[in-house]
Amino acid sequence: MGVDLLPEFIKTNYEVHEWKHACAILKYDFPNEWDDLISVLSNFRLKRSDIVTPGGRKSPISNFIDAYLYERGWEETQFNTAIKVDENTYESPTHKIDCYKNGVAIEIEWNNKDPFYDRDLNNFRLLFELRTISVGVIITRSDELQAIFNELGKGASYGASTTHMGKLLPRIEGGGGGGCPIIAFGITPSIYVED
Repeated sequence: MGVDLLPEFIKTNYEVHEWKHACAILKYDFPNEWDDLISVLSNFRLKRSDIVTPGGRKSPISNFIDAYLYERGWEETQFNTAIKVDENTYESPTHKIDCYKNGVAIEIEWNNKDPFYDRDLNNFRLLFELRTISVGVIITRSDELQAIFNELGKGASYGASTTHMGKLLPRIEGGGGGGCPIIAFGITPSIYVED
């Protein structure tokens, strides 16, 4: 079952990987969040102009996904977490989630340094164990996009040590997300648009 639950457009235009029945959990236990995720992925296009725009705090790619989800009630969220043992409290800080709604966490990793995946997966693991999230989602880029970046003269900006599926999969398969159900979507060249 798993990724077969996704619409054909998503399966055709994204590289999709799933762990621990994340698709079924999301689709059947969180149908509104599932619909939002499917909608943002279906409406997203990777525009040439967004790739060649100089970097800043957030790329136009991340901004589009964030804004689309924020309009549907998702929020950037920081959780205050701590572990209490008898009378001792130990702070256990987590990083902000890019987009959070009703127990579903989405991180967009377009062109960060690849250790950001470790941060995201550790966040998913901890928040899942604390019963704060039920599913973690990472939207990133497929390795196949490198040919487009090279063609546009941006290959060095999207180097081997930045966030792409080839850097994410070994981390998840090595247990980086703990018991958290995870879905990873890699943006592929099939939704690239020359604008």
